[in-house]
Order: sequence, then C-alpha cells, then structure tokens
Amino acid sequence: MHCYDCAQDGRNDTTGIGACTRCGLFTCADHSRILRTTVQRPIGVIPMTSVRPARRLVCGSCRTAEAS
Repeated sequence: MHCYDCAQDGRNDTTGIGACTRCGLFTCADHSRILRTTVQRPIGVIPMTSVRPARRLVCGSCRTAEAS
C-alpha cells in the first residue's frame, strides 16, 4: 500500500507504514504521528487502566483535527 497523502502530492513511490486509527487511510513515516493512549479493560464492574500506554498511529490530518 502507498501513502495517501504522498499520492495526493503526485508521489506514488512511498510505502505506507500503517493505517490511521481515525480515518483508516494508509500513511508513510513522514505523514504519521504515533500517539500514546491508555488502555482500559473491565475487571468486574471496575475498569482497570493498564500501567503501560499503548501506541496509536494517526495521519497528520487527523492529528491536526484532534488537536484543534
């Protein structure tokens, strides 16, 4: 798969490293942002928060939208 943002710029030679967790488009290392997120899982009726944060990949457009 190729990076969507690079393809919009006319560059079809970049390889996507993953899909954005928000919009689902493939993105390359230059257009990706890796964010930390907490993970909660139910233990009975009380949600348990993981000690270590998980990673979440988003594209630059979605990162900008989330930050504004």
